[in-house]
Amino acid sequence: MDDLTILRTRSLSGVLEDELEKAILGGQIAPGGRVNENALAAHYGVSRGPLREALRTLQAAGLVVSIPNRGYFVRRVDPDEATQIYDVRAALFGLAGQTLARCASDELIGQLRARLDAMDAAAKARDFDAYYPLNLAFHGFIVEAAGNPVLAAHYRDLVKRLNLFRARSLVQGGGLAVSNAEHRAMVEAVAARDPDAAREAFAAHVNRARTRLLSADFQTEKGSA
Repeated sequence: MDDLTILRTRSLSGVLEDELEKAILGGQIAPGGRVNENALAAHYGVSRGPLREALRTLQAAGLVVSIPNRGYFVRRVDPDEATQIYDVRAALFGLAGQTLARCASDELIGQLRARLDAMDAAAKARDFDAYYPLNLAFHGFIVEAAGNPVLAAHYRDLVKRLNLFRARSLVQGGGLAVSNAEHRAMVEAVAARDPDAAREAFAAHVNRARTRLLSADFQTEKGSA
């Protein structure tokens, strides 16, 4: 295989990886669902080689599992694993807040406050579909702004895995407004240039989000029993 063919294959598998990841995290392929390789190869007009390469990468990222003689399936994340992921996420997010409080410019703080205002508008309308992507973007912006690529990469991987366990916990009991009030406390700690307060506020927000998520998931299971 020549270098050009290798480059094309890698590029194609990368595109397929992105498309499959979007389908999985967007819920088009549900947790526990089988990844139909033949149907996907036909849909994208590709051979199964680059498709399987993409699936192997997604398996390494913890989004799919391979079962011998059956194929690939979207991973299920149980409550115990979700709790463990949240514990690590809280530590990483706390570090991001601590770092940001030491380096944030007035311009960056203004950008954070503008994002809070947009989320407030969605929260007042109880519009989860508007709030959820704004919330994800807010957290992603913070982690990137902290300026630690290793932290950001691990954080993104954890968030992807948690999306396999997601529940609409934020809409329970006015949770959108509660969540954004926590966001404001985080931003104010950064604006005060207080690293310790920022670390505590950022970690506390993730821990409270974990409580809301697991509580909502338990209630869903109880209601369907």
